[in-house]
Amino acid sequence: MGLWRKGWTVDGLDPIRLYPYPRATTPTLPLVTSPESPKLSLMLTLEYLAELLQKHPEAAKATTRSFRLGSHSFGGDSGPRLMGVVNLSPDSWYRESVALGTEAAIERGRVLEAQGAHIIDVGAESTLAHSARVDAEAQCSRLLPVVRGLCERGIIVSVETYQPEVTRACLEAGAKVINLTSGAPDDDLFRMVAAHDAAVILCHVQGANVREVGDFDLCADPVAFMREGFERQIGQATRLGVSRIFVDPGLGFYYRNLQDSSLRVRHQMSVFLNTFRLRDLGWPVCHALPHAVEHFKEEVRCAESFFAVLAALGRTDLFRTHEVARVRPVLETLRTF
Repeated sequence: MGLWRKGWTVDGLDPIRLYPYPRATTPTLPLVTSPESPKLSLMLTLEYLAELLQKHPEAAKATTRSFRLGSHSFGGDSGPRLMGVVNLSPDSWYRESVALGTEAAIERGRVLEAQGAHIIDVGAESTLAHSARVDAEAQCSRLLPVVRGLCERGIIVSVETYQPEVTRACLEAGAKVINLTSGAPDDDLFRMVAAHDAAVILCHVQGANVREVGDFDLCADPVAFMREGFERQIGQATRLGVSRIFVDPGLGFYYRNLQDSSLRVRHQMSVFLNTFRLRDLGWPVCHALPHAVEHFKEEVRCAESFFAVLAALGRTDLFRTHEVARVRPVLETLRTF
């Protein structure tokens, strides 16, 4: 599949919003525009970046709070940080990240740290729509030995979850970050994070949790919409004592109306480049780097490096990646400019 579906045309492009949607009565594929949005060509250009910066000069100057986890600093002027991924679910799509036994998972975490990861993110339930649901007890049986094993080796561990029971158990086992994939977390979860002096990654989820999402709301300005949700959750978390926060636009989740690869990739690219507009919330931004297998095909393991460049241009702070060894030199090279 190419960039546009055969037989479809383009009415216009908006640098803040690259969301196509099909009309009910015509095969035309328009893109939502606004009078204030400059037009651009189908290729990313310097003009696009320049006009984006011109529209949001104050956001571009924003700085974030900095804090420490273990021996590493995050946010502020710390520079880019890497989060490596270990998946304990056999349903996870990215096969290179899957480790089905405790020792294999701990070894993968050690390798990712040696390759340059500052945090290791572990999860026991795939976010794929068709994958099996895993209850809290089963998740804990997979997660806890791995969390303890990595923590014993001095590795900063993050746990991806939306379940309070899993959150509590993993924090007690030594996890320092909760990668929260809930659309509406309750107060008790934030109290747990605060009580363990841990950090939380607030993911933008349009649904009860990452496994219960439907269509993504294709609003006129997705970053502004995300910002509203983050403001509410940041207020909730800080009121309950959380002092270490990342915000994550949630680009890796599987919404029904973003299954078409071209729609999804344009959405992801736009949000990556607009990420700097979230920094004036005051907290560092995390991004999960996507795969775009339909475009990269047999070179899919290079996809995260490509998206890392766009995320870096948008001033992302923490890069969640399955390919630490490929992404790290890309980010280091960008910093030599």
